Amino acid sequence: MILSLLFSLSVQTPSLPFLSPVFGDHMVLQRNRLNTFWGWTKPSEEVRLTIEGKTVRTRAGSDGKWQIRFDPPAAGGPYDLTVTGSQRVEFHDILVGDVWLCTGQSNMEMGVANVQNGAEEIANANFPKIRLYEVPRAISLTPKAYAEGTWRVCSPEGITHGVWGGFSAAGYFFGRELNQRLNVPIGLVQSCWGGTVAEAWTSRDALLKMDDFRQAVGFAEGSKQPGAPTFERRMDDWFYANDPGSKPEMGLERPEVSDSDWKVATSPVRYDTLKIGDFVGTVWYRTTVEVDAAHAGKPAHLSLGPVSDCDRTWLNGKTLGATFEWSAARNYEIPAGLLKEGANVIAVRSLDTGWYGGMTAEASAQFLDFGSGDHIPLPTTWRFKPTMDLRGRVGLPIALFNEANTDTALYNGMIAPLVPMAIKGVIWYQGESNVNRAYQYRDLLPAMIKDWRMHFGQGDFPFLIVQLANFMGKVNEPRDNEWAELREAQAMTAAKVRNAGLATAIDIGMWNDIHPVNKQEVGRRLALVALNMTYGDKSIVASGPRFTSLKVEGVNLRVQFKETNGGLSFRGSTDHAFAIAGADRKFFWAKAEIRGNEVVLSSPDVPHPVAVRYAWAGNPDVPLYNGAGLPAIPFRTDDWPGVTAPKHG
Repeated sequence: MILSLLFSLSVQTPSLPFLSPVFGDHMVLQRNRLNTFWGWTKPSEEVRLTIEGKTVRTRAGSDGKWQIRFDPPAAGGPYDLTVTGSQRVEFHDILVGDVWLCTGQSNMEMGVANVQNGAEEIANANFPKIRLYEVPRAISLTPKAYAEGTWRVCSPEGITHGVWGGFSAAGYFFGRELNQRLNVPIGLVQSCWGGTVAEAWTSRDALLKMDDFRQAVGFAEGSKQPGAPTFERRMDDWFYANDPGSKPEMGLERPEVSDSDWKVATSPVRYDTLKIGDFVGTVWYRTTVEVDAAHAGKPAHLSLGPVSDCDRTWLNGKTLGATFEWSAARNYEIPAGLLKEGANVIAVRSLDTGWYGGMTAEASAQFLDFGSGDHIPLPTTWRFKPTMDLRGRVGLPIALFNEANTDTALYNGMIAPLVPMAIKGVIWYQGESNVNRAYQYRDLLPAMIKDWRMHFGQGDFPFLIVQLANFMGKVNEPRDNEWAELREAQAMTAAKVRNAGLATAIDIGMWNDIHPVNKQEVGRRLALVALNMTYGDKSIVASGPRFTSLKVEGVNLRVQFKETNGGLSFRGSTDHAFAIAGADRKFFWAKAEIRGNEVVLSSPDVPHPVAVRYAWAGNPDVPLYNGAGLPAIPFRTDDWPGVTAPKHG
């Protein structure tokens, strides 16, 4: 559930500092690359930077901003550095090594205290050549000039600073592995915010080039203008345009419209209890409450409990209100004269954007309240009708529910202040909040990477992606899955974007927690990719088996792999790992047999197979490994439209 109440966004009016606070004692400068320092002073004033006896000069521009680019000393340290202009600022204990930006949503934000053996990891976090910097959480409609923060030496005390149990665990374990393997200082810059979408981390210029986001960006910029439509009005317009059930001619909120063909469920009427599969989108609910003559016509209070993620509620065809916060209890006032003697129809339109939708309250929390303890309970049964599958649909201003998820807000608040800081590369753990738009992510993530590289101005620096971990319950039969499609989008990005890499976490997740505690292995696998791809150590095995080609041989499919290093093996049952289909696109579980660097698949239910899928589920079985102990990357050989493919009309 990623929706929250819309708050007003901050607009930056800073008092600009002489030197950006991203620089400080204990920082790490990027080796073998021009580093840039910047700040603000009087127009045309000279500014000097001195390190190891070398001085570089510049002058501030007409706007007072200055930048100095300089070559750092050799890797190692410590060094002292001085910046002199209208002020004199001295920095001490500076190291030169590699600086990595650690960013994404909650799985990158999750601190060391929250991982397995967290207390032990904190106690052992004595690595003086690893330095940590956390970008404070910040949102903005325009790019912020700077961010306040502090560089810390990696120590048991230093690593406990962070919004969620300390510094990023995935980032720390990644940096620790590099520091130990390379013996060079490592700077880790954390810029994360849990529950956030990728478009919030992307700049305005990049999003304006994408049809799916141009409208939302325009709304974010225009929402503060006098006479701008309210958010509620914008949402209503979106429902009218996209949800068949919200069309005026349908009138699902009107009591005279029959709901006799709707299905029936008992409170709590959550999506996962309605037997509608892994549905994400709009469901309409209706129930009828009987009111006696003594209560008819009186003002009252309607209690429904929470409705995830947002709702609009009607009584007898008249709207009572709408709420856009998933966790808030729905409490709507009923004006005098609206309740009538006899049957009164309550209608609720619920929109869920992922995971657990619907009305989550027990029946005891749903009632009419007339004051002084005078209650009429609502019926325990509701009729329901799904009307719109959200997955793959574009145009929902989802970012507008949550200030952190407003398009461009996190780029402006938490990435722009770092530009043009010299970095080695980026590690990225995000995607959970975009799973219902996985096809869109195929374009969004590459666009964001290109956007960051353009702004930082340091070429195609490494961009390493954590492929989402396994999560949620097991499935009994093969089927389309939005989590699998998001993982596919991540793999496609790593394959087509220059200098991008992929570290899969498909076997180290938890079915009942979206935040796996084994961040040690996440960091290690990211480091393997970096060592192989970025640092050029080709002796390092960085990936599990990757699909390369498919051969059809009668009733069998022969699947070829690369990155088999030491040979393929099965660890656990293959019964629900591979699925194959014929031209009818109906998938069945397949028998699997390893033959060299191939896996041979067959099923008596598929006499003429043409396609195979592996680990295609939210929480799939993943038995296939290579000799280095790394799991195979989930894949499919078909290009049939998935559940998140764009749907128009």
